[in-house]
Amino acid sequence: MTKVTIAKGDGIGPEIMDATLKILKAANAKVEFDEIEVGEKVYLSGNTSGISDEAWNSIRTNKVFLKAPITTPQGGGYKSLNVTMRKTLGLFANVRPCRSMHPFVTTKHHAMDTVIIRENEEDLYAGIEHQQTDEVIQCLKLISRPGCEKIIRYAFEYAKQYGRKKVTCFTKDNIMKQTDGLFHKVFNEVAAEYPEIENEHWIIDIGAARIADTPEKFDVVVMPNLYGDVVSDIAAQITGSVGLAGSANIGASCAMFEAIHGSAPDIAGKNIANPSGLINAAIMMLNHIGDGDTAELIQNAWLKTIEDGIHTVDIYNQSSSKTKVGTAEFADAVINNLGQKPAQLQPVAYKGNGSFKMPVYKRKQQANKELDGVDVFAHWVGTNPEELANQLLKLENENIKLQMITNRGVKVWPNGFEETFCTDHWRCRFAKVNESKVDKGDIVELLSKGVVHGVDIVKTENLYSFDGERGYSLGQGQ
Repeated sequence: MTKVTIAKGDGIGPEIMDATLKILKAANAKVEFDEIEVGEKVYLSGNTSGISDEAWNSIRTNKVFLKAPITTPQGGGYKSLNVTMRKTLGLFANVRPCRSMHPFVTTKHHAMDTVIIRENEEDLYAGIEHQQTDEVIQCLKLISRPGCEKIIRYAFEYAKQYGRKKVTCFTKDNIMKQTDGLFHKVFNEVAAEYPEIENEHWIIDIGAARIADTPEKFDVVVMPNLYGDVVSDIAAQITGSVGLAGSANIGASCAMFEAIHGSAPDIAGKNIANPSGLINAAIMMLNHIGDGDTAELIQNAWLKTIEDGIHTVDIYNQSSSKTKVGTAEFADAVINNLGQKPAQLQPVAYKGNGSFKMPVYKRKQQANKELDGVDVFAHWVGTNPEELANQLLKLENENIKLQMITNRGVKVWPNGFEETFCTDHWRCRFAKVNESKVDKGDIVELLSKGVVHGVDIVKTENLYSFDGERGYSLGQGQ
C-alpha cells in the first residue's frame, strides 16, 4: 500500500477528484490518501505561496502527489503554485500522452498516439527578468547540461519502457546556437546510447506545424520548457479535447500528477465537468508507483467507456456519442466497465509494472575555461552608433579593445546600416587583443572608466571559451 498526498483544488477540482477517487477505490488500487488543501483559499488566507508548511511536509514525506486544478487569484503578488512545486521539488520531466479516440471523440487526426516530454525546470521559465532601460526588458534563457541530459535520457528510458519506437527532439538551434544548441548536442549524445530506438531532430516551428498537421508521424517528442508548454497543449487539443489529457511531473524523488486543464470555476458545482484528465493522471500515478495492473484495469475501462459513447458534455457529439452524462455518472460508467477492454480502440497492456529507474546524472570533467572579453550593455539614448563608439573607445586598455556594438543583436558598429532600427539598449563587446591575456581586473578597470566617462552600464556578461571552443554568440552580421 502506497500513501499518496491528494489535493481537491478549486473550481471543478473537488468534483473530478471525487470521481477519480471513487474509481481508484472500486479498482482496489494499492493506495491510501493524505488530503491537504492548496490553492485559492490558502492564497486568500494571507499565504502568498498558496501552500502551507504542513502540506509541503505531506508531499515530501509521501513523495507522490495527485492534484486537482487550482485557482491562482488575480492581481500581483501571487506566484503560480504549479511552477513553484515543479521547481522546488525538482520535477524535471513533464509527461503528456496525447492519443486520438477516433471515431468516438471528434478529431481530424485519427491515428495520433504521441507523448510530449517537456523539460520542466529551466529555460525562460526560470523567470529571471530585468528592465534595463526605458525601452528594453530582458528575460534570461537558462539551459544547463544536467537539465538537458536528465530530460532527454528520461525520454529515451520512457520510450524503452513503454515499447515506443522513436524519440524526436525539437529545438531552435539554428538561431539560439548556444542554448538550444546544447540541448540538440546532448540529444545526439544520449541517442547514441539507445541504438534500438530511432531518433530525429526538427526545428521547433516546422516540428510544431507537422504535429498539428500529421501527428501520426511522431511517437515520443522531447523539448525544452517553453516549446513543450505550447506544443503539449496543441497536441492535447488536436486529439479532440484538452479535457482528456493527464500529466505527470517526475523528479528524482517526488512526482506530481494532474489534469492539464484549469479549474473552470464557471462550471463548478454543476456536475458537468469531464474527469478524464485527472483519471488519466491517476493512471500515470499508478504506473509510477509500480501498480501497473490497476493502471491497466482502469485505463481499459476508461477506453471502453469512451468507446461505448458515454460522454460528458465537452466531447458529446450526436453523431458519435450515445449517452450524455455528468461527472459522477461518467465515473460510475468507468467502474461498471472495470475488467473489460475496448473492442475498437487499442487496449493497453502495462505487464504489471510501468515504472522505471532513471540513471543518476554524472558531472563531466571540468573544461579549461578562458576569459576572452566582456559584453557591456549600455543605456544610451543617442541614435548614431559612431557617437557611442567614441565614448566606449575611452574605456579600452592594452589587453581589451572595443570589437563590436549591437542593438537587439544586430551589429551596428563598425560598418552598420542606417536602416537598422535601434533602441536605447546597446551591447558593446570588448575582446582581448590577439594573444593577450584578459583577466577580471581588466573588466573592473573598464567599468571604472565607464563611470568616469559617463557611460551608463546596466549589465555585463563575461565572454569565455571552454576547451578552446567559443561559449558566446556572434552578433548578427558579424
